Amino acid sequence: MSATFSRLSLNTMTTKSWNLRQAVEATAAAGLPAVGLWRDRVAEVGVDVASKLVHDNGLRVSSLCRGGFLTGIEDGEHALDDNRRAIDEAATLGAPELIMVAGGIPDRDLPGTRARLADRIATLVPYAAERDVRLALEPLHPVFCADRAVISTLGQALALAAPYPASAVGVVVDTFHVWWDPDLAELIAAAGAQGRISSFQICDWLVPMAADPLVSRGMMGDGVIDFAAIAALVSAAGYAGDVEVEIFNEEVWAADGRAVLETMKSRYRDLVLPAL
Repeated sequence: MSATFSRLSLNTMTTKSWNLRQAVEATAAAGLPAVGLWRDRVAEVGVDVASKLVHDNGLRVSSLCRGGFLTGIEDGEHALDDNRRAIDEAATLGAPELIMVAGGIPDRDLPGTRARLADRIATLVPYAAERDVRLALEPLHPVFCADRAVISTLGQALALAAPYPASAVGVVVDTFHVWWDPDLAELIAAAGAQGRISSFQICDWLVPMAADPLVSRGMMGDGVIDFAAIAALVSAAGYAGDVEVEIFNEEVWAADGRAVLETMKSRYRDLVLPAL
């Protein structure tokens, strides 16, 4: 494995057309050390087989995506049970971080929704800590507040994590979701000082956006994000973990997966690595 790519991880969403075996074997063949797994890919073969497949190919699991969606009014116990299963899966896979996407707002009560989220995180923290899995709270761009994540800023994520040890609850720095924040430098520094940066995920913000914002993520260098600036902030904050490329984009999904991996490697080498 080249030292150049010793921290680079393929998130399986980037090559959505591949099944788990294809993604894992291609990642290893490309000389990458890590893979970020989505639960749907793990479910294809079962968690035990998935764990063996990853580790037989000499890879580590950078994160498991996703837990969360904890904001519903009527489905609280169901959501908690699903998150406990996700925590168990992460533990079996050896994934140190379970990415938590909070969930949207089911009514018009945004403060109440956020309070409900905080209560349910509190319920899950001991369960996760017992299994040595950190809950990684991911703020999503405000455009997703209504339907996907009532955590919209890194500051909100840090506030939600504050009652718990850094080993139990961390935060995700995803360039697509946080690049716009005028307080980003201070917030990344604070997250680093607290030891709470769980994951650094990268992809670009395209202009113009796709009709569906969810699939408007681009390959690094194809949009407006200054990756060197954000990578430098994350590095200065002390983060030394894996860097996951997670792209939701119909054109990327339709492309040849091996070509996507090679482009991903070259863009990481040129745009991100020099600042790490």
